Amino acid sequence: MKVLKEVMSWVIPIVIGLAIAAGIKAFVFTRVRVDGPSMEPNLQNDEKVVAFKQSKVKHLSVIVFDAHGEDPAAKTNTNYVKRVIGLPGDTVASKNGYIYVNNKKIKQSFISESERTSGTGNWTLASLEKSNGWGNGKVTVVPKGKYFVLGDHRSVSNDSRYWGFVDKDKVVGVVKVPFWTSSKTRRANINGMAY
Repeated sequence: MKVLKEVMSWVIPIVIGLAIAAGIKAFVFTRVRVDGPSMEPNLQNDEKVVAFKQSKVKHLSVIVFDAHGEDPAAKTNTNYVKRVIGLPGDTVASKNGYIYVNNKKIKQSFISESERTSGTGNWTLASLEKSNGWGNGKVTVVPKGKYFVLGDHRSVSNDSRYWGFVDKDKVVGVVKVPFWTSSKTRRANINGMAY
């Protein structure tokens, strides 16, 4: 009986600790590894970031989402990291390297002029839908419950321009870069741009 009591005295705290850790991962945040160059220069390939599951998605938030079913080429258990440009009800367009949301030019200080202009193209939601074959042929605004996302490295990013919108139910969380990693500028470009 004494041995059982002693074993339980260290087993119970371990079980409680594991349950708390599982709860935090399921409901609060999870660690994510960036895969690929689509968010350069702000997030690097193989960089570890944190996705907060309860954070509100805003304009310019960087999110992690389950890409399976959104991008037809994405396999099961494939997550993408992208920046939210359009929220439900927004119009989104690109002209001469500038992105317009609801006919207002958004600040893109998080990328350089060459990153803004190279590979972004000139388009509206309707022209993207028509040229890439996604949607129902009537898209003029971001639909209810959806987001329009772009990678910061536009010339290499596989994003909403090519396959459409991200369903809000596919969002894993809002990305934050820990204070001990990255540069101050890059952290601010991920953690501090949302509005």
